[in-house]
Amino acid sequence: MRLIKLLVSEDSRSTVLDILESENIDFVVTKDATERGDTVLVEFPLPTQAVEFVMSELREAGVDDREYTVIASAETAKTTHYHELEDRFVAGVEEDDAVAPEEIRAKALDMHRNALTYYSLTIFSALVAAAGLLMDSPAVVVGAMVIAPQVGSALISAVGISLNDRRMIRMGFMQQLFGFAVAIAGALVLGLTMKSGQVVTSVLDVSTIGQISKRISPGFLSVLVALCAGGAGAFGLATALPVSLVGVMIAAALIPAAAAVGIGLAWNLPSVALGAILLLVVNAVAVNVSAFVVLWYLGYRPEEWSEEEAARTNGETKSVGDSAKKYVPAVAALLSLLVVFVGAGGLLVGQIAFDNAVNTAVEDVMEKDEYEELELAAVRTEVGMIRTLDQTPEVSVVVRRPADTPYPGLAETVRQQIQQETDREVNVAVEFVEGQDAGRERTRLTAASTLSVGGPAAIARLPAVRGPSAVGGPPAVAGTN
Repeated sequence: MRLIKLLVSEDSRSTVLDILESENIDFVVTKDATERGDTVLVEFPLPTQAVEFVMSELREAGVDDREYTVIASAETAKTTHYHELEDRFVAGVEEDDAVAPEEIRAKALDMHRNALTYYSLTIFSALVAAAGLLMDSPAVVVGAMVIAPQVGSALISAVGISLNDRRMIRMGFMQQLFGFAVAIAGALVLGLTMKSGQVVTSVLDVSTIGQISKRISPGFLSVLVALCAGGAGAFGLATALPVSLVGVMIAAALIPAAAAVGIGLAWNLPSVALGAILLLVVNAVAVNVSAFVVLWYLGYRPEEWSEEEAARTNGETKSVGDSAKKYVPAVAALLSLLVVFVGAGGLLVGQIAFDNAVNTAVEDVMEKDEYEELELAAVRTEVGMIRTLDQTPEVSVVVRRPADTPYPGLAETVRQQIQQETDREVNVAVEFVEGQDAGRERTRLTAASTLSVGGPAAIARLPAVRGPSAVGGPPAVAGTN
């Protein structure tokens, strides 16, 4: 519930009290609350869900709430009609969890952290995420998401765009931009330190580590996580629901990708760094855009809109130029997000198309009669959406074969089929996992076959270092390099 303290002039006093009485809202009027004798302080408790409705009623009646209005949290209220308000707004026909624009602005700014706290937590979360990626430990990566502070900056920018608040827009974007730079730099320093100190062998192919491979080939499902995270964060912020748990989801879409960029730079693997930074950019923009869309859908608009609508109602007119200038910050921020999203999204679409073509080519090979004893376990592709990269895209295939059955030409066959399907030069590495079957009907492709939609395989775990396979012998490799 909320306690509203509203300073009104004597001229508006009767209007305010009439509205409160008509809505059965209990109130207290304090005279001599200020040195000015022409104002009074009106206090009244409301359910959180009723604040926006009542404040809108007051504004429409011509009450100016910009001089002094306090909306404070309260634990309980014992008044004559408060339970009626609860029945009406909390559990009745006017049930609505939305909070007032003033409150959503305050809630967003409450998540703002000073520079020392924000960037320190960002570095800590990036270091933990980088360690978790290199350890291939999902639990450690999740731990990094818990301490990441990115939820505040993302929601501050979304609220700023919705309410046309230039200060919030600048604050949110700057924190996100510098925060990602700090996270990438932290992961880069950690990677270089581990390499130079021989904590991790310098010949490690980090692209084959499961937790990293999931973040170097972005796809639709990865972006879906970011879209849902931003939308859920905005929905929690705009209602009486908690936002803390949503922060973990937003961090899940951002921090591991930033850490993967630093690791790719540390190991001098452009394909890893490029794929991860594409994922980071797309997810960051998706979080901001989806949060804004949800807030806009819930009815949060700039204050100037209400003023202009009231002016038009009263027959007043303003020039189009004057009105348009007010919305320059919000429009510029939104257009910037959309331009980046379209540009990065175009690359993402290219990556998804490349991955789908690779998956189709591998499936076509596995359907051939000479490979009927094989079961496809996983397919993973490195970044292949930019043709100007000097590196040839790498495709890793994991198959299950009967024990001691060689397939020496499989890698080359797969490579030729992929090149025919994609019109691209590729390198192919096939890892064999040996097994035996008894008492069951074989299937050509396993249920998971884990062929991802525009992303890495979900359960594939390739060896961390290129070389002999730990299970089932050495991988077969085909390529031009």
